[in-house]
Amino acid sequence: MTIELAEMQRLVREGVPLARAWGVEVLAAADGEATLRLPHHEDLLRPGGTVSGPALMGLADVAMWAALLSLTGGKDESLTSNLSITFLRPPAPRAVIAEARVIKKGRTLSYGEVLLHSEGEPAPCAHVTTSWAALPRPR
Repeated sequence: MTIELAEMQRLVREGVPLARAWGVEVLAAADGEATLRLPHHEDLLRPGGTVSGPALMGLADVAMWAALLSLTGGKDESLTSNLSITFLRPPAPRAVIAEARVIKKGRTLSYGEVLLHSEGEPAPCAHVTTSWAALPRPR
């Protein structure tokens, strides 16, 4: 189920208003994978000039949702049930790229991972694993 990039951008920004406020961009999303970009914002930095952990976790969460949306034709109401992040190195004070992929899409539970890196740097600054629980359908 292919979704046009502009439609994916709209879904992400409407579904997660914080993504709109932060200016998150969907660069690609198809076949259970998504690449998103968090532009550089001074208000997302922590002391020392690196991008804050909460901003990185938020970006990873939105990226995984975009990857899930790419598998469901843009209709995914599952919720994050777990998100574990390992910070590997301080991100540079610039845009951050999130590369998400769904490892297993189940009926009730989905599992995926996200690699985050500073734009222009191939080495990841964080690795994320996450699981998502599907909401029960009303009877």
